[in-house]
Amino acid sequence: MNDEALRELIDRQRPKHALERAFYTDEDIYRREIDRIFLRSWQYAGHVSEVENVGEWFLFGFANESVIIVRSDEDTVTALVNVCRHRGSRVRTEASGCANRFTCPYHGWTYGLDGQLLVAAYMDEGFDKSAHGLKTIHCEVLEGMIFVNFAEQAAPFGIFHEELAERLAPYGLANARVAHRQNYPIAANWKLSVENYQECYHCAPSHPEYSRGHALAKPGARTSDMMAEAFAKRPACGLGTRQVSKVYDGARAFGADVAYDAYPMWHGHVTGSEDGQPLAPLLGGIKGYDGSCTDLQCGPVMFALMYCDHVVIYRFTPVDLGHSNCDITWLVRGDAVEGEDYDREKLTWLWDVTTHADKRIIETNARGVMSSHYRPGPLSGMEEFLGTFLAWYLDTLRDPPQGAAGVKLAGL
Repeated sequence: MNDEALRELIDRQRPKHALERAFYTDEDIYRREIDRIFLRSWQYAGHVSEVENVGEWFLFGFANESVIIVRSDEDTVTALVNVCRHRGSRVRTEASGCANRFTCPYHGWTYGLDGQLLVAAYMDEGFDKSAHGLKTIHCEVLEGMIFVNFAEQAAPFGIFHEELAERLAPYGLANARVAHRQNYPIAANWKLSVENYQECYHCAPSHPEYSRGHALAKPGARTSDMMAEAFAKRPACGLGTRQVSKVYDGARAFGADVAYDAYPMWHGHVTGSEDGQPLAPLLGGIKGYDGSCTDLQCGPVMFALMYCDHVVIYRFTPVDLGHSNCDITWLVRGDAVEGEDYDREKLTWLWDVTTHADKRIIETNARGVMSSHYRPGPLSGMEEFLGTFLAWYLDTLRDPPQGAAGVKLAGL
């Protein structure tokens, strides 16, 4: 699909309606999405507790891209492009590990933790090892959460610090640790996965486990008496009350949008558990349960549910046109001990059962969208956030990223 045909397709899109089928099936549109969204926006890669010691590393990737996230020295987390500078082999294929250097399995080129080429056997005398190190991409840390950006000229990461650092501080996420991490492969275009997460219109009929504890499953949750009650308790618990929901015009097409938005739990529920009761020690400096849950968003495809005793981080990434990944990380306080302070099965139960249900829902949705009889329907009042996401998505595809003319991608 050429640029003119895509613009015509975007212009035909009715406001507050689902997307036309071509947005889920056209390879040219998919390639544009990778370029304009995933290669230019900040992506959540993992948590600092996964690379606590020098030499510890894990892989992050989407589509055809892969980076090695490594603790390269005591104070530095580095993102190395996982492509050997000799003939392009992946340097690491395991999901994680610990090493003092990285050796390509193809011809033995060996790199330091900072990406510098250390060994390249049998090269010509004039070969310059200093010019052939692994490429690095932008890597930043926000309250223990690691973000990477593939663009050479990345959108300012300071936006996230400015809007979220004070809000996130009470949770002590920089000193939290990963209790569990799990990937859920989904046989559907990545947008269908993200769209499902962006609305709770489906929560009551599809997620009885979630709905019995979270008021968001009903309309008006954020303006209910329960929300007022929870907000009255938040300062006493050490939590802030200011909500954040911004899409920055200057960086809009880079996905530099942020959100921090609380909503109430049902009476008798204080956290996201099967019985609504505490699961783990209170996080950071939080002094008690306020009866609410907080949604967090950093960029276009990273979301988190923040309870007083644990945090659940969702990340969606494309695999190819018709497949995506949902990666979930559960964080607990850094000194919490499994089996003593929390039970991992109980901790992960709610969002594991919910995500398995979502996987089934999304894949069923994908099969319906493939039908020749599919026609985009109108969104409901409970799909406001989805409507905002779709408007942002269409704007990003229609117009080149602001200030991005000629922008190169790091390592490319």
